Amino acid sequence: MYITANWHFPTSNDSRTRIHDIPIIEFIRLHYARDPMSTDDTDESKMLQDRIMAAASSGTALRIIGGDSKAFYGRAASGEPLPISGHRGVVSYEPTELVLTARAGTPLDEIETLLGQHKQMLPFEPPHFGDKATLGGAVACGLSGPRRPFCGSTRDFVLGVKILNGKGEILQFGGQVMKNVAGYDVSRLMCGALGSLGVLLEISIKVLPVPVREVTLSQDMSAPEAIAAMSAWSAKPLPLSALCHDGQRLHIRLSGASSAVSATRARLGGEEHGESAAFWSDLREHRLDFFAADSPLWRIAVAPNTPELKLPGKWILDWGGAQRWLRTSVSDEAIHKAALQAGGHASIFRGGNRGGEVFQTPAPSIMALHQRLKDAFDPLRLLNPGRLYADL
Repeated sequence: MYITANWHFPTSNDSRTRIHDIPIIEFIRLHYARDPMSTDDTDESKMLQDRIMAAASSGTALRIIGGDSKAFYGRAASGEPLPISGHRGVVSYEPTELVLTARAGTPLDEIETLLGQHKQMLPFEPPHFGDKATLGGAVACGLSGPRRPFCGSTRDFVLGVKILNGKGEILQFGGQVMKNVAGYDVSRLMCGALGSLGVLLEISIKVLPVPVREVTLSQDMSAPEAIAAMSAWSAKPLPLSALCHDGQRLHIRLSGASSAVSATRARLGGEEHGESAAFWSDLREHRLDFFAADSPLWRIAVAPNTPELKLPGKWILDWGGAQRWLRTSVSDEAIHKAALQAGGHASIFRGGNRGGEVFQTPAPSIMALHQRLKDAFDPLRLLNPGRLYADL
């Protein structure tokens, strides 16, 4: 699977930590739970904890709000607002260790500015969709930018999290190193869960140095030609960091050592894009003219070398062909059917009916896992109910 709006389930060959063994989930919750009346946080953790405990007592659903920049994403939210933007600040940052820990309400702009001072970056290029975007929102939505197929997704760089579950318990998973725990990686479950498993309090992220040089090349090319070219280049040891076909032209971003970028630039050919950084930023933030239309915006995930889908409308092929944006008036059923036949899945990213199922409904066995995880982390169904799926 190349992209998904659903939770990701790390697996293990160890029979003691199989995902379907729900007692393991309950063991993790109990083992890491702290006394709900004690916390070593001095920010707004205690206030947020009190709100959740009060909601648990009254059975009141809560709608988690960070910067509210991605309120359009997912199903229509419900419940009393639970703002977390005041729970902010960088807890620790070790540039030499390439690790940053920050509270969930910390604005992405502030984090990226701090990283920029040390010539470092968030490798997964999270889209902001507004100047109030927060780190917690970026992780909860699990969205990644153009660099994702060549560098990794949001979940690949989450080292650890501290959360509040639906009972008001503070749980902490993972840490500040790439490999610090064996077995079930709960931290990554929070990526793309849309807050349905817990309120993020702190997140530890792996960061990377900014590339020494970046160049964007553009070539006139049809969509079928672009799919073939992107697939061929992605299989080679080239310094690629983004590939996108905008309907008429193929855009290729090269990142890395100056010598490697220069050699690949000569090898691939094409015109050098005069506004390289601006183009990829506009693609990531949906500021290109393509995204300004009123028709529903669909996000379709398929294998990168999948031929063009036989659906009418306007397309942008991102992530080397793995993430495809579609503007169309075709029925939801036709789009879901085409995506499934191609071995992928589709979701309504913007517009459309947000009262129905926005994300393609998973197989019953996968939905059962969702339900059991929800039972373990939020048994009263208080946190962002219905935001991911109607039954969650």
